[in-house]
Order: sequence, then C-alpha cells, then structure tokens
Amino acid sequence: MTVAVTNHLNFRGEARAALEFYKSVFGGDLAIVTYRDAHNVQAPAEADQVMWGQVTAKNGFRVMAYDVPSKLPWEPGANAFFVSVRGDSADEIAALWEKLASGAMIVQPLAKSGWSPLYGMLKDRFGVTWVLDVAVQYDAQ
Repeated sequence: MTVAVTNHLNFRGEARAALEFYKSVFGGDLAIVTYRDAHNVQAPAEADQVMWGQVTAKNGFRVMAYDVPSKLPWEPGANAFFVSVRGDSADEIAALWEKLASGAMIVQPLAKSGWSPLYGMLKDRFGVTWVLDVAVQYDAQ
C-alpha cells in the first residue's frame, strides 16, 4: 500500500489555466476532469470547469487543483489549498479518514464518487481541509 500527499490548489474558474501554466513550467502530464465529466454539474455555467486536475512530472513535481463552485465561499488567498491524500487501497484511506475525522467538520462524507471508488473531504479540528481518495488512473488531456 502507498499513500501520497499532494498540494491541492483552489481557484474560481482559473484552475485549467493554472494547471496548464504549471505544466509549461515543470513539464509532465496534465489530467483534467470537469464537473460535466464527473456527472456532478450543479451550475450549468460551471460544467466545463475543473472538478479535479493534476500535473505530474517525472522529476517528482505534482500539484492538483480545482475550481471552487460558486455556491461555496472563496476569495484569492483565503482557502487557497487543501491537503490531498491519495492511496491505492480503500481500507487504508478509510482508516486514515477515521483518524482525521476525530473532532473534524465533515464537508463531504467518505463514499463512492463519480471519479473515485472512495472520496471524502473534511476540515480537521485545526482548520486544515483534507481531501482523501483512492487514486485511479486518468488519461492525460
């Protein structure tokens, strides 16, 4: 079993441009899943925004990003990142979730999603937002 921690940056409508820029700087592969791709469109104008995106390079660089939906508060510099923990085992992710959830505010319960066998989001008792999921392979776009 393996677990990887990745910086997960938050934007409002600029995640694709940011990921493309980081790819141009660091190289690597770009993968993007839109809200439409994940069958999770909540506002039609945001259907093609990034629900999950990632740049991974052979040199070890990795960054994830998404566009915060308009129904959620967001301003540049505030709530600018999540800590993303991705694993290859649902049991491992569930065990980590149970520990992190102690005293946490659950934002999205840990459950199957349209893009992962297991996904959840919580804000821990220190105010840090964590995203946990079982990693699946996406073809780069």
